[in-house]
Amino acid sequence: MRIPLLSWLFLIPICLILLGVEIDVVYGQCLSHQQSLLLQLKNDPAFNATESKKLKQWNQSSDCCLWDGVTCDDKGRVTGLSLSNESISGDIDNSSLFNLQHLESLDLSYNNFNSTIPARIGNLTALSYLNLSNAGFGGQIPKEISQLTRLVILDLSTLSFLQISSLKLEDPNLRMLAQNLSQLEELYLDSVNISAAGGEWCQALSSSVTKLQVLSLTNCFLSGPIDQSLENLRSLSVIRLDNNNLNASVPEFFSSFTNLTSLRLSSCGLEGVFPKKIFQVRTLKVIDISNNQLLKGSLPEFQRNNALQRVVLRQTNVSGELPTSIGNLLNLSRLELAYCQFTGRLPNSMEKLTQLAFLDLSVNNFTGPIPSFNMSKNLTELVLSYNGLTGEILSVHWEGLLKLLVLDLRNNLLSGSIPPSLFALPSLQKIQLSFNQFSGQVLEFQTPSSSILETLDLSGNNLEGPLPNSFFELRKLKILSLSSNKFNGTMQFDVIQRLSNLTTLDLSYNSLSVNAWDSSSSLPSFPNISTLKLASCKLTTFPNLKNQSKLVFLDLSDNQIYGEIPNWIWELGNGLLFHLNLSHNHLISLQEPYVLSSSLFVLDLHFNQLHGKIPVLPPVCTYIDFSGNNFSSSIPADIGNYLNITIFFSVSNNKLTGVIPDSICNAIYLQVLDLSDNSLSSKIPECIPAMSQTLGVLNLRRNNFRGLIPNTFPVNCTLETLDFNGNSIEGEIPNSLASCTRLEVLDLGNNMLTGNFSCFLKNISTLRVLVLRSNRFQGRIGCLNNSGNWEMLQIVDLAHNNFSGDLLGNCLKRWQAMMVDNAHKLKHLSFEFLELSQSRYYQDAVTVTFKGLEIKLQKILTLFTSIDLSGNHLIGPIPEEVGLLRALYVLNLSSNALTGGIPSSIGNLSQLESLDLSSNNLNGSIPESLASLTFLSFLNLSFNQLVGLIPYGTQIQTFSPDSFAGNKALCGVPLSVNCNATDSEAKILPEFSGLKFAWQSIYTGIGFGVGGGALFALLMFWEEGRNWLEDSIDKILLVVLPMMGYTYKPRHEWDDEDEEDTEDEDSDFFEDHELDEMEDEYLQGRYCVFCSKLDISRKKVIHDPRCTCQSPFVSSSSFSSSSSSGST
Repeated sequence: MRIPLLSWLFLIPICLILLGVEIDVVYGQCLSHQQSLLLQLKNDPAFNATESKKLKQWNQSSDCCLWDGVTCDDKGRVTGLSLSNESISGDIDNSSLFNLQHLESLDLSYNNFNSTIPARIGNLTALSYLNLSNAGFGGQIPKEISQLTRLVILDLSTLSFLQISSLKLEDPNLRMLAQNLSQLEELYLDSVNISAAGGEWCQALSSSVTKLQVLSLTNCFLSGPIDQSLENLRSLSVIRLDNNNLNASVPEFFSSFTNLTSLRLSSCGLEGVFPKKIFQVRTLKVIDISNNQLLKGSLPEFQRNNALQRVVLRQTNVSGELPTSIGNLLNLSRLELAYCQFTGRLPNSMEKLTQLAFLDLSVNNFTGPIPSFNMSKNLTELVLSYNGLTGEILSVHWEGLLKLLVLDLRNNLLSGSIPPSLFALPSLQKIQLSFNQFSGQVLEFQTPSSSILETLDLSGNNLEGPLPNSFFELRKLKILSLSSNKFNGTMQFDVIQRLSNLTTLDLSYNSLSVNAWDSSSSLPSFPNISTLKLASCKLTTFPNLKNQSKLVFLDLSDNQIYGEIPNWIWELGNGLLFHLNLSHNHLISLQEPYVLSSSLFVLDLHFNQLHGKIPVLPPVCTYIDFSGNNFSSSIPADIGNYLNITIFFSVSNNKLTGVIPDSICNAIYLQVLDLSDNSLSSKIPECIPAMSQTLGVLNLRRNNFRGLIPNTFPVNCTLETLDFNGNSIEGEIPNSLASCTRLEVLDLGNNMLTGNFSCFLKNISTLRVLVLRSNRFQGRIGCLNNSGNWEMLQIVDLAHNNFSGDLLGNCLKRWQAMMVDNAHKLKHLSFEFLELSQSRYYQDAVTVTFKGLEIKLQKILTLFTSIDLSGNHLIGPIPEEVGLLRALYVLNLSSNALTGGIPSSIGNLSQLESLDLSSNNLNGSIPESLASLTFLSFLNLSFNQLVGLIPYGTQIQTFSPDSFAGNKALCGVPLSVNCNATDSEAKILPEFSGLKFAWQSIYTGIGFGVGGGALFALLMFWEEGRNWLEDSIDKILLVVLPMMGYTYKPRHEWDDEDEEDTEDEDSDFFEDHELDEMEDEYLQGRYCVFCSKLDISRKKVIHDPRCTCQSPFVSSSSFSSSSSSGST
């Protein structure tokens, strides 16, 4: 029977009504006693009604099954309760909650109960889901939870950074908790203190919760190794064990978990080699093994069907190259390999990673060009800093990256120009391109006013030209750093007021001229500026920065500012100024009245012309540098009261007088104390050496101190540099100095110290510089006992003492640093005293007398090595072991009483630049090996008893005759004394003395003579043959004579003498100029320590091509050294 359409329309409302009735029957109405329990629950614990979203809406007038957070079954019984983040607090031990017997799901997470978990939780035996995470529960987890045998999901975790309260598992322990939870599939106990060994916690889980799929035990004080029994949990898909002290290797059986989707093992102290097979688990999406510095390994070849989405290996020792197959990770969204040991080029296959959103490959050893990422449309952060990447950054590589927020390419070797299109990316907030090799002008770019760029760092490049006006249209810009480039032109300082959001501005070290506004003009507005760096900007006056209420960091160093320091400067930042650097200007005084900012942490006024008394110090300053001024007062007696937290204090190179006040010893945190180059006098206070339990540098050089060095160096001495050079200190070196086992530089030169060689210091294995010159030491150099060594010693200066006896070859054999060329490990000797700031280090220096000139090397290169034992009473031969010192640059044994010959092993010193053996009693001939020292630029063998022919070589004939003066039996170039027959016989006759005639040889000689005579007669009459012979002789002499230091012109250049004499001065000039260029070319081909410096990163050596190591001889010269220091 058909039902008419109108009848159907009539029946629809009736069906809907009936259906609604049926729904009410299915879910039922909340039972009254269930509603009553819920209302009691609402009234029992305290909750914040303003922050609660659910509890505050519960009321008796409505059905409780309709309340937010409540779930009921079909009989009206409450089966689910979700009260997460309801600001509930207080004790719930007696709560009606535990009378809800039918609860299957309970979520009380993110509250603040501040109590233990109630034991009555065990009454809720129907629970399958229990979430008490981050709810403020603490103390022991109750054993009653183990009675909840239906639990499928248990979450008792706490976010470690919340630090609410800590749960622990002691009694019961993990085994007792899990023994009845056989249905458990997900277990979250993060930040619960379990404190169990690997075998214990692994077996507790594998024997009870065999259905477990999610295991999350981060920060649970677990230890390793991971037990093999864990392999029984075959259903595991998520493993999180971060922040435990496993201190073990990663088991390979993890790769057998066929359902594994997430593996997180960060900060676990993992070691050994990470199994490659784990990367190849087909279901794995997330792997995080970061912050395991001892974990090694490499990346495998990736298959096409790999599911990986997040790979985080940050701060591990994983190495090798990125495989080309990394392009097969088509689902990859996050790749984080920072602070690893990867090498090689970035594969072009990375261009296929279209889902990539975050890429961080910083601090590795990647090389080559950057591949294009313009297909990765979801990319938000690209960080490739601190590598060795090269090439240009082409504009096409960045097209379409509309979501890119951060571009960080700092500290690479990238070159070329910066494409203007880079600034046009609409979402870009940070551009960091500092310390590369970018060059050329930065061009204007379009629509800068619409850009949301917040950070622009182009410092440390070779950019030039004027600053683009577009920079000052970036309205959102907060940080602008353009320092250490070649930008030029003049900039009006008030142009910066367009950048109203600017907090940091650094224009230092360019060729810019910044015009500060006149103090009488209206003040520009910089409402948010907190850091201003204008070092080396050709400022002549102070910018008027009055009323800059947020300015707390100001650097105006290396300018041309004259006059007074204005007193308003101490009020910057509303009196919260913490960093002020006005060094390297022409300031003469502080404007009165003044009160230094009480919040100053760094105050740097060094190298000005400040005079008078030392200013009153700020109370909490950690860094104070007043060196290089004209302060002429005494050090205030109470100065120690202002150095309570000071780490660095220098008043060196002033005109201070008086004594060191005892109060300075109250500076218990002081690491650098430099009072050098003043006129301080009296004795060194006994408490000063005692400060070296924190001091790393103590420099009192070039004062008028007298008396003894106090014997008060502590057992836990931390000194690295001790410099008392240039005083009138007497007595012996104190025995307590042997406790300073970190000492690198010891300079006690130019005093009146006595005693024997300081063998008691031989166990200071870190010693690099030992200067004891110009004292009254005596006895033998070296120690008979072979224990201890100075294997790092690189500079030894014991000149002008009363040392005697012969040199010990065994002593030289222990100076390892002079045997190995460490150019690849080049660095400067320095003391870093602020670990948080790499720019804060105390720089050791050395003053050398080289070629008769005193030169101050501002930085001691670790490859610079020298030995100066001149001006003593040494006797005996020069030991052959000196030839082991292959990395030695300077050797001076002059003005002693050494005898015997010059050892041929000196020819092994391939790096030697200066050799002075003058004024001894050396005899014999000069060894041929000396002629092979091609780096030698200074030689003095004068006033000995050397004989015979000066050997021929590429270098030795270029020295002045004064280098060989005072040796009556020497002959040959460069001396004017020719070697005659007697000299030749003296050398030849000993070889043939005692030999009988060899008649066969005589007959052979006669035959050659007759044949030669016949040939000579033939050539006299055969012109073509004569010409051929003369040309052949020319060719031979053109090769041989220059090798012996002579010049030779071929026969066709033997022009008439008159024509040669009439050469004009221009011709002479060009010949000389050509010769100079040839010499320069020769000298530039070698590495000279005196012509080198480090680049801005203090990691790479730069050799000055205009610098030459060749120098004319200066008579009676010697090498001497004494260390001095400065701060940077």
